[in-house]
Order: sequence, then C-alpha cells, then structure tokens
Amino acid sequence: MPYRSLTVKELARMLGADARRLERMAQRGEIPCQKVGGELRFNRAQITEWLQQNMGTMTGDHLAEVDAGMTAQRQKPQNEAIVRPLLRPEAVTVQLNSRGKNSLLRELVALAMRTGLVYDESALLEAVMGREEMHSTAMDGGIAIPHPRRPLPYEIADSVLVVAKASRGIVFGAPDGKLTDLFFLTASQDDTHHLHILARLCRMLHDDDWVERLHACETGEEMIDLLIEREAQVIAQSA
Repeated sequence: MPYRSLTVKELARMLGADARRLERMAQRGEIPCQKVGGELRFNRAQITEWLQQNMGTMTGDHLAEVDAGMTAQRQKPQNEAIVRPLLRPEAVTVQLNSRGKNSLLRELVALAMRTGLVYDESALLEAVMGREEMHSTAMDGGIAIPHPRRPLPYEIADSVLVVAKASRGIVFGAPDGKLTDLFFLTASQDDTHHLHILARLCRMLHDDDWVERLHACETGEEMIDLLIEREAQVIAQSA
C-alpha cells in the first residue's frame, strides 16, 4: 500500500532521520502531516511530493540520511551504485539544441526513448511536463532534474536516466534566477526507487567543483566517466 499514512517512527526509517527532529519539523510546519487521535501521521504521497520539491535544497548530511533510508527500504547493499547502472551512452549527450523549456523536455524524452525502456513516449512527456507546471525542477547552479510526480509502472520497462547538457542555458525557473544548461531526466516504476535515484543524484551534485567539471565536459563519454567517479566517492563517504 504505497500511499498509506506513516507514523513518525516509520517516516524516520524511510528517511533515515531522527524521529525527534521530524517531530520538531512537523510542529514547525516544515513537513506535511496531520494529527489523528492526537498522533502525528504522514501521508506517503504528500511526503514523496515534499521530498521531490525539497531535495535540491537539503544539506549534504540530510541527503545522505535519505539515501541511506531508501537503501534500507529497498534492501540494497550500502555500497551499491544506483546511478551507474542507469547510464547509457545513447541517453547521455552534450548536444541539446532546444531554446525553450517545452522543446527541451521533448528532446530529453526522445533521448529516453533511445534506451528502449520507454513504452509510452507521450505519457512520459505528459508526466514530466505536468510536474514542471506544478513546480520547476530547476536547482541553483544551472541544474535541473525533470521527473514525473508519480511512478510510471506501465509506461516504462525499468528506471531510466537521461543526462544532457544544452549548448546554451535556457530559462527553466531556477531559484537563483539563472539559466539552466545541465539536465538529468529520470523516471521509475516505483516511488522508493525514484526517490533513491533523486537522493543519490542530489548528493552527487552537492559539490560545486565537481559540477563545474561536469559543465565543462565536451563529450557524453566524459560525463559518464565523471558521474561514475563521483558516485563512487559518495558511496565511499557513506562507508
């Protein structure tokens, strides 16, 4: 039952966080919750949405907690790479040519189609565009992580990741008001894997010097090598 209500302890396990800190956040209105019979309850769908909107501004420590929580939920080894297996040369490029947000999203979805993992191109595009209409996925630093609000269990065969750099930055709704030129489109069949990928990507991007190196890549192969290297560093930090 993916969208049932969670207790504080269950949410703490999900996020790898301290239950007392979550209680304080709930009391301050910093995390969506309801009181049922005097007890705090957290709707999983609302928490998923909250995480998607806030991961880009979380501290490195908090992202590490979410990453660890998702690793435990998915019963995966702590040292398992989850981004590396998704990197496909046909879906990594430094040659995005779109000049507008919607055309760029179409270009990203077309790259996702090259993986052979997308059954329904129009459904993926609609889901990604719908998410952007609600809240931009752009972050500071010229980065955006377009993704659907909800899992796509029937529209894709497996989790998919597109990594792409635009030849020129475009207006994408970044909090810092700057142009965006580095994009990570991702979609999954279940929300736990989806949140795990988002948390790991955000952890990897939590290094300005490394992000600058990624911006400077001239080939897709360079980007893949840097991403593999960076994920290994992040995993080592958690050991």
